[in-house]
Amino acid sequence: MQALRADTEIQFVRGVGPRRAEWFAKAGVRTVGDLLEYFPSRYEPAQGGVPIGELRPGAHAAVIGDVIRTRGRDGSLLVDISDGMDDLRLRWFQATRAAGLLKRGMRVCASGRVTVFGDRLEMVQPDTTVLSPDEPPPALAAGAKLIGVYPGNGLLKPALVRRTIETILVQPHVPTAAVLPAELVKRRGLLARDAALRAMHEPRNAEEQAQARRSLAYEELLLVELGMALRRRRLGETAAGQKLLCTPEIDRRIRARFPFPLTKAQDGALREIVRDLRSGRGMTRLLQGDVGSGKTVVALYACLLAVANRKQAAIMAPTEILAQQHFQSIEKYLAGSRVRRALLRGGAAGRRERGETLAAIERGEMDLLVGTQALIQKDVIFADLALVVVDEQHKFGVLQRHEFRGKGGRPHYLVMTATPIPRTLAMTVFGDLDVSLIRGSPPGRGRIVTRVTPGSRWTDVLKFARGRIEAGEQAYVVCPQIGEEEPKESHAADGEVAGASGPTEPRRRSGASRESDGGARAGARREVRTALEVWRELTEGAWKGLRVGLLHGGLKPEQTRRVLSEFSSGELQAIVCTTVVEVGIDVPAATLMIVDHAERYGLSQLHQLRGRVGRGSRDSLCVLVNRGQAAAIEGGTPAAERLAVLARTTNGFEIAEADLQLRGPGQLLGTRQHGLPELRVASLATDEELTEQAREDAFAIVAADPRLADPVHAALRSALRRMFAGRLALIDAA
Repeated sequence: MQALRADTEIQFVRGVGPRRAEWFAKAGVRTVGDLLEYFPSRYEPAQGGVPIGELRPGAHAAVIGDVIRTRGRDGSLLVDISDGMDDLRLRWFQATRAAGLLKRGMRVCASGRVTVFGDRLEMVQPDTTVLSPDEPPPALAAGAKLIGVYPGNGLLKPALVRRTIETILVQPHVPTAAVLPAELVKRRGLLARDAALRAMHEPRNAEEQAQARRSLAYEELLLVELGMALRRRRLGETAAGQKLLCTPEIDRRIRARFPFPLTKAQDGALREIVRDLRSGRGMTRLLQGDVGSGKTVVALYACLLAVANRKQAAIMAPTEILAQQHFQSIEKYLAGSRVRRALLRGGAAGRRERGETLAAIERGEMDLLVGTQALIQKDVIFADLALVVVDEQHKFGVLQRHEFRGKGGRPHYLVMTATPIPRTLAMTVFGDLDVSLIRGSPPGRGRIVTRVTPGSRWTDVLKFARGRIEAGEQAYVVCPQIGEEEPKESHAADGEVAGASGPTEPRRRSGASRESDGGARAGARREVRTALEVWRELTEGAWKGLRVGLLHGGLKPEQTRRVLSEFSSGELQAIVCTTVVEVGIDVPAATLMIVDHAERYGLSQLHQLRGRVGRGSRDSLCVLVNRGQAAAIEGGTPAAERLAVLARTTNGFEIAEADLQLRGPGQLLGTRQHGLPELRVASLATDEELTEQAREDAFAIVAADPRLADPVHAALRSALRRMFAGRLALIDAA
């Protein structure tokens, strides 16, 4: 066979061919290099050529024996072999062509995982080779070798992957090129790339596999951190930001707009932001704080500082609800002010009103804009944009941030998030940003108590909640779905709020709502009680006579605004809703939250939902209703672990760390939409020390060689471009 290279198409590997190459392609494997980076999902211990009587259940073994019996049963093929002392059954639920040719008296070598069925040992779907009568038995490796078990798909079987990998690794040299500089490999105690790849597929023991994984994980993390370092360097080179002065008089006038003194944590964040704004360099800063910590006030201060310097500022939110809430807060703080401000809505707004607003923005007659992604549409032209604030940045992406920077002559950039981000994730996803933290909450806030209860106590929960509502409190009831059926016309009782307390036809009628990051999956739709069903149950039963609204993502913007206005004013005593209330809802009188099917959400999302209560001076209660297995309430399931964390702490950073461990970064922040490549080996949840090492090395490399022009970095440069293929705007690499 001709020597294989990393770019050799997989169909030219012996035993593959065009048809099987299509199977590999569906798993993302098109070349030999791709297959070398298609790693086992787990490993099984391998026994060498041992007697059948010494086989251990759970081991991956190879044995030699004579076929003594073959028969079919219920669509399966059963073949018994003997080594003269003991028997072993080979079982195929889907017999291969080779297995179908096995006859009594043949001598075979069988390899596979040893299992137990009844009182006898078996191998299920083993690989078999027929040996000639005069052929000496093959030398089967013994010892503690590990056998990789590969992920497959409907057509691509793990055994085929393993055989193809073995065909490649039988060559004297692994077809790959070094990526890391030799000095870095030596200093960090890593394996050379070819040795690491071989050990990932054919480790002699667990220690060798762990060392190989560490080496390849470090390589991945270094490339990601290099991308962040290059982007940060490029922004530093090109972002000659506008100087925004902050005199004592400007500071006094801005603070006078707030009916309360800022906290020590808010002042600390503002010092860092003001230092950036007056430095003459473009600010790229992440303002991170827990739910209710007062980030919006800090952001508004920065916006007013820009306006005081006769510049424009914009605040972008991921949803119309959050944009509306920001604008209402701004209106409250700026009542009587000369600051010209507007809420820029999307297509739902009238064309004339939108046209007038756009013209005012372009003429410089609008100082402060609040809106959704409508702010980055091509028809929005700023006269002199100096500051952009993006709330809940993780719901956007780095490439969108890059696009917004092109408006108005490179404005300063401030990111806000109320989703506490674990350190390793922040270093990677927001690695190009400086970070300001606001810890704690403003004084005078009540505490939030969280209780987990089984679904069997739903009636008790509703009865208890009714008592609190009748005593003057307000409540949220959160459900993971909108509703599957077409809602009927509102049958609100007399005295209920028209339009708000009756259901409105959703735009979506799918099962699992996309509004829930830990939501239901297709196939389990009817197991989940929808918001529409719960609203009807409450208004016709346990909460009959109370003023209960219905709020979900399928409402038109004006309907959503009306429901929120009625809830904020106290006209509605409760709302049944989906996770559309996750961010941006600030109703101090709401002190009770009930989350139905809480087991279907992620920790960070539950923490965000819980943050809708406890925004006033009264203590609040959050009830997490677990409708999973009964044992989940006591523990022993992933859902129970998540909910126990919520009941134990209200510290958002502790919760985020636990969420990262339980669910991983992809689900926690949706890292794909941030433009970052998917990691094959490294884990941002567990490789904290390795991430820090990679970040330190990456920034040192870029500081010494900003263009990666040194020949020693040529391989890094090529690997970086492959990793960020299609995402070069993210790293801005030359």
